[in-house]
Amino acid sequence: MKQRFKVVITDLMTEPLDAERRVLGEVADVIALDAKNEAELVGQIEDADAVMVYHYLTFSKRSIDRLSHCRVIVRPGVGYDAIDIAAARDRGIPVCNVPDYGTEEVADSAVAMAISLARGIHLLNSRLRRGVGAWNVDQAKPIPRLRGRRFGIVGCGRIGTATALRAKAFGLEVAFYDPYVPDGIDKALGIRRAERLDDLLSSSHIVSVHCPLTDETRGMIAAAEIARMPQGSFLVNTARGGIVDTAAVVDALEREHLAGAGIDVLEQEPPPKDSVVLAAWRDPKHPAHDRLVLNPHTAYYCEQGSEEFRTKGAQEVLRALLGQPLRNVVN
Repeated sequence: MKQRFKVVITDLMTEPLDAERRVLGEVADVIALDAKNEAELVGQIEDADAVMVYHYLTFSKRSIDRLSHCRVIVRPGVGYDAIDIAAARDRGIPVCNVPDYGTEEVADSAVAMAISLARGIHLLNSRLRRGVGAWNVDQAKPIPRLRGRRFGIVGCGRIGTATALRAKAFGLEVAFYDPYVPDGIDKALGIRRAERLDDLLSSSHIVSVHCPLTDETRGMIAAAEIARMPQGSFLVNTARGGIVDTAAVVDALEREHLAGAGIDVLEQEPPPKDSVVLAAWRDPKHPAHDRLVLNPHTAYYCEQGSEEFRTKGAQEVLRALLGQPLRNVVN
């Protein structure tokens, strides 16, 4: 009898693993470890033929070097910054992602956060619920008309493009900064291109972040960059926590430089109990409390999308196990 392959899912996904087994069940045993940190992987992954890594832990060189005959590491999602892709390349192990599954959901979430903040919906709901202020619009003023305001996008890949199209539907003037997007995308989408990040930040009423987390983008939007945004503007991050300094966001909200912020991703997830972001978000007396929308890295999610990224991730694993060409190698 032919020996079956072993596929290990490191974190997040637990039984039942129906989506993965529909794809891999005939050739592989699929095991979910539900690990909370990398140390819990020791003794569990060494003989794996394929590893699927989500986002609750780091998959570093230490783990990669223990893999004895792994054929592929798959990240069933877009970002792969938690995987040491260079170490995997040195070992001859391809790393693949699923770059398209959450495009619509993240774009929907980013624009939903932005519109809720810019229209005063979140602020009024938050304050009136606990009986603060008069039952009218006064405490949310000023609320300028959205049409004609600039919606700035940092990173115009799949998700940034989908966000641009949605923002245009609200009558917003859309601009983007992305030095890696070829010329002509702006003309194809009917949006404007900013040659410098500073130009985009200083001219945008709303800024939405949609770039990957790399050495180049880590800490790209910190206190100095936020200070360049106009007084009373809004910042939304549904990309990666490390791109935006969220403590600087809270400070800008406290100083009323930013009128609101929507944060789906944090530098550390889940955040530590002493997080200044959590403290401000939970404290009704903090100036940022009513102006901060915080979600637990869920912009990507919908029921159909979950099935999609799990299935596509498993399909990439299957291609590797069967020696077929891989579709989304990132290293």
